[in-house]
Amino acid sequence: MHPANEFRLPDLGEGLTDAELVRWSVAVGDTVELDQVIAEVETAKALVELPSPLAGTVLALLAEPGTIVEVGAPLIRIGEPGAGDSPGAAATPAAEPPDHPATLVGYGPTAAPASRRRKAAPTAAPTAAAAADGERARPDAKPSVRRLAHELGIDLNAVQGTGFGGAITTEDVRAQDVPRETAAPHDATPTRETRTPIRGVRRQTADAVTRSAFTAPHVTEFVTADVSASMDLVDRLHASPAFAGLAPTPLALVAKVLLVALREHPSLNSSWDEEHQEIVTKHYVNLGIATATPRGLLVPSVKDAHLMSLLELTRAIHQLVETARAGRSTPADLSGGTITITNVGVFGVDTGTPILSPGEAAILCLGAIAPRPWVVDGELAVRSVTTLGLSFDHRLVDGEQGSRFLADIAAVLTDPLTLL
Repeated sequence: MHPANEFRLPDLGEGLTDAELVRWSVAVGDTVELDQVIAEVETAKALVELPSPLAGTVLALLAEPGTIVEVGAPLIRIGEPGAGDSPGAAATPAAEPPDHPATLVGYGPTAAPASRRRKAAPTAAPTAAAAADGERARPDAKPSVRRLAHELGIDLNAVQGTGFGGAITTEDVRAQDVPRETAAPHDATPTRETRTPIRGVRRQTADAVTRSAFTAPHVTEFVTADVSASMDLVDRLHASPAFAGLAPTPLALVAKVLLVALREHPSLNSSWDEEHQEIVTKHYVNLGIATATPRGLLVPSVKDAHLMSLLELTRAIHQLVETARAGRSTPADLSGGTITITNVGVFGVDTGTPILSPGEAAILCLGAIAPRPWVVDGELAVRSVTTLGLSFDHRLVDGEQGSRFLADIAAVLTDPLTLL
């Protein structure tokens, strides 16, 4: 068989070695064009759509949804209908040499510019039976709905859509997610536990926190601060036309304060190079924002956050979080962070002892901001108060450095005018 008509799982970058095939977007017999999305895979970092580097007819699907596929393993065979494995059946490659496995457009070292891609001659239409099979394999549902169904282990082909035109909605999928004891009360031996394969984001998170917890010597410190003035500032930003549509949050203000504090405390923005026995101090800040998503905890980072104004930072965080929750974060979004913020306050939690993101020196935890009794000028008053937690790598950050960094953040949040 000519290797050019076989598309293999490409190098998705960032050292990823495998991915889970979530779903096929094509079926055997379908005609595909260059760069048409043919499948969706989930790596340890992101959900990625695979565009086809070949044009022609789908001859075979070489992996089943739900299986883990190694980088370089064959995924799909594309060529001329009825030509089988003959060399003449090769589909048109997208700027790939014949003996080189295809690489995902936009990823990996050999991605080719659009100007080098070639179009193939139109191929024969699929048979009616193949078309029908293809339709059954692709229920009408948005990507977010497909992701939810995958996470819950629900077959969309078995779901009746109630949306416009019969489209399957999130509510339709969730309605299928019922406990076995409820779904089948007549079963004499109902399932009393559920086993979920550790894959994708959950696997990556487990590996990362375990590696971090047992590699970096963690220290966590706390400070409780009156942030009433900061909350007043956030309210004023809500009323500002410049922030219209952004819904400024305390998180964005805390992020800006952290970036300012790093100027005086660069050791908090460093990493430990075990191989070369060096401390690497970063002169840029890629600010990680821990984000709860339907796929699990993700930490996308705002690149070069130290160069941004408060308005720019607020917009960047808003876009980053929305993208992550929609499942559209790229491996690049989820890599390269230098320091992280996690906000447990949104869950009503006072504070926490967060684990460092691997390769980072510190992570700041923002707790719930709530009215509490506070002494002001010798008098008891009700103020907006929060508790900040800071975990840091004691190899990189001494206790004094970490304490001063945390104290400076608290001081600026108490009097945010010092930002000016």
